[in-house]
Amino acid sequence: MPTDVDLDALDSLLDNGAQLIEVLPRDEYDEEHLPSAVNIPVRELTVQAAAALDRQIPVVVYCWDSL
Repeated sequence: MPTDVDLDALDSLLDNGAQLIEVLPRDEYDEEHLPSAVNIPVRELTVQAAAALDRQIPVVVYCWDSL
C-alpha cells in the first residue's frame, strides 16, 4: 500500500535496505538523481520492469513535482 514518507523515514527505509526507484524521464535522471536510485521512467514502468524488484523489500518511488 502506498504511503508518503518524510526525509527521516526515507533515511530509515534506505538504511534498512529499501529499493529506491526514480520514475523521472531518463534525461532528467542522467542530469541529477538521488544517490543509489535506480531509474525506471514512469512510461517504462511495466509489469516486466516491476518484476525485477524484490517483493520482500520495501520500494520507495520518487518523482519530483514543481507544483
